[in-house]
Amino acid sequence: GIGGAQKFYGITPDLTTLGKIIGGGLPLSAFGGKKEIMELIAPAGPVYQAGTFSGNPLSLAAGVAALKEIHASREMYTALDKATDMIRDACQGKEGSFVKLGSMFKFFFRSAPPENYAQAKESDTVKFRSFWEKMFSKKIFLPPSQFETNFLSKAHSGEDIEYLSSAYESCLSA
Repeated sequence: GIGGAQKFYGITPDLTTLGKIIGGGLPLSAFGGKKEIMELIAPAGPVYQAGTFSGNPLSLAAGVAALKEIHASREMYTALDKATDMIRDACQGKEGSFVKLGSMFKFFFRSAPPENYAQAKESDTVKFRSFWEKMFSKKIFLPPSQFETNFLSKAHSGEDIEYLSSAYESCLSA
């Protein structure tokens, strides 16, 4: 959602880094933080910072357009959360565990949802590979690793979500 994890979890970091969405899909990133940290960056301070796309007008324009769309479509986050719930519901009763936060999700081939990387590494990668291949045969290209997450976006239609949910259910049952 708007504000990301900082707003969701109610934290104020010393330093924030932003990427991807801030460039509207084009190369761009930014950072910002508390005054005492930012004053260390040149020209005020001794730390030099530069980047290939710093101030790139195309990336900045794309980022502004993306942020305007996000602010105009706040209900999109609720819709994406519900869409992810549909996929989670299709996975109920299947061998493994479904983990989600908003529109970010992953099905792990592990009996309990992992709470950290070490637990995620306990997942059955052989079963994941078989599942991945079944999904690919249905024209669904998931991240090819058990340890990469999935994301839904505003571009996914209701029909896409229904197809994806159905595919999860059938491929996990096979």
